[in-house]
Amino acid sequence: MARAQPATMKGRDTRERIIRATAELVTQRGVAGTSLDDVRARARVSKSQLYHYFVDRDDLMRAVAKAASDEVVGGQTELFAKLDTIQGLRAWADTLVTLQHARRSRGGCPIGSLAGQLAEHNENARGELVDGLDRWEAAIRDGLDRMAARGELRGDADCAALAQRVLAAVQGGLLLTQIRRDPDQLRSALNGVIEAILAAPAMP
Repeated sequence: MARAQPATMKGRDTRERIIRATAELVTQRGVAGTSLDDVRARARVSKSQLYHYFVDRDDLMRAVAKAASDEVVGGQTELFAKLDTIQGLRAWADTLVTLQHARRSRGGCPIGSLAGQLAEHNENARGELVDGLDRWEAAIRDGLDRMAARGELRGDADCAALAQRVLAAVQGGLLLTQIRRDPDQLRSALNGVIEAILAAPAMP
């Protein structure tokens, strides 16, 4: 069971510092290569402080998964608000591709990267990643629903299935981009799913 959120600002700041330090180490070394001693040194906290905020290593990794999910989904809030037009959908796709250019195609999706390391070993962390993907997919679906209401999609389009396909295209495109160091992999995946949306029939 996770610890309760700290009641004081100082406590919340310390907890967030530990999570940030852990996330940095995981990015550099992977989950398996990140020890609690490494975290304590990076975050400049004592062992008692670490266990005051987190039950154990699994609890800490769950918090890292939640933070990554919140960052990925929350960082797209303004773009999600404009997904009710084809132009808005293309602008969202352009932003994701531009970000990969800026990152030189390194890192992939934080949610996807953590999933590969945590999903089979930490059920609570997996749950946080599922929640992040669910919120991401729901935001896409909401945009498509609004697009359909505006008459920009065929009336028989299944927006729930389309949103799932969009998210799958994002995740697959990001993985190929990371492996091949080529943002055009994400571009191709997103262009393909956007074209499918424009001609989408009812889904089974």
